[in-house]
Amino acid sequence: MELLASLAAEERWLFPAFLVMYAAIYCVGQLFVFRRWALRQRLDGSSCLISLFHGTPAALAAAGTILALPAGFRSFAAPNARLQDHVLDYSIAYFTMDLLHYLAFLPGDVLFIAHHLATLFVFLTCRYMVRHGAYALLVLLVLAEVTSLLQNVWTLAGIWRDQSPAAARVYGALSPPFYVLYTLVRGVAGPLFLLKMTVFYLSGQAVDVIPWWVRISWIIVVGTAIAVSNLWIWNLWKELFRERNQATEKAKKDT
Repeated sequence: MELLASLAAEERWLFPAFLVMYAAIYCVGQLFVFRRWALRQRLDGSSCLISLFHGTPAALAAAGTILALPAGFRSFAAPNARLQDHVLDYSIAYFTMDLLHYLAFLPGDVLFIAHHLATLFVFLTCRYMVRHGAYALLVLLVLAEVTSLLQNVWTLAGIWRDQSPAAARVYGALSPPFYVLYTLVRGVAGPLFLLKMTVFYLSGQAVDVIPWWVRISWIIVVGTAIAVSNLWIWNLWKELFRERNQATEKAKKDT
């Protein structure tokens, strides 16, 4: 809470500092942490590294901000508080850095690039254009990043599982709990909050502070992201059950 209080009192624009921080972490990943990995693995590992420094801190900061601010700021049409702006800048810096990573080294990953561009559109319009509605985005940020730590460890283990039996065991052990948590967040909590957000914005209650095209675009972007996330986790569940069935059948043949 002391950190949030100091952030709330900070009047400087923190986006440049956050961006420099992510760039430094990315370079450490590329040049030191993953330097012995193959090129594609090193790129994916460095992206995961900056995600580790973003996800859980952003979720905690967003949740702390929601709880710390007066009830008047917990509205879909409330003006942004300074503390909310700092949290948004923290995430904007991360997505900017990761977008630059994809544009520079992995321009063929169109889905990730589109996701980052859409996310930045929502965050930037809220932070710098309409300056209202940060509450909704911070709740969505909590829902999006609450699985981040588990997902990044799972991803790193998946990258290395073909070369390391220990990584393969970690990947196998983390897959079921990660899939369950991700399904609950993206398949249940996310759609329910999106429904509440959609009803509010389509009711016209924010018409004086958030233009209609911004409200509609936020709903479309968030809805699309949730749908794609659910499709992704559904495919992972199918792959998991297929692998388990194959392992069971192989064990039966060996006996």
